[in-house]
Amino acid sequence: MIFSADDKTATVQMKNVPIIDQPRWPAMDAESTPAFMDFKLVLKATDEPVKYEDPSRQYRFVGFKATAQLEAEIRVPSIDFVFTTDPLETSKADFAVMGTEVNGKYYG
Repeated sequence: MIFSADDKTATVQMKNVPIIDQPRWPAMDAESTPAFMDFKLVLKATDEPVKYEDPSRQYRFVGFKATAQLEAEIRVPSIDFVFTTDPLETSKADFAVMGTEVNGKYYG
């Protein structure tokens, strides 16, 4: 993951991530075929703060609402299939946040 100098933008980019193609899932006898995925995810924090907290579960997340954009390519070599999403610039998420989570061990 790469962060911008101001920590307001995070970019995750991965190539040749092994996945499987399983068109008949959830059938018990569904065969799976090796496949691969490349993707780029960009999160950009806004100035709108968020806080999710549940003391009974020792959970707290503080951060900022964010925009998220993703582009990806899926390849199934055995059937010579490639699927490419729309470009990053046209991608839009309904919900995203950036921040920090505090687990039970360090909850204060």
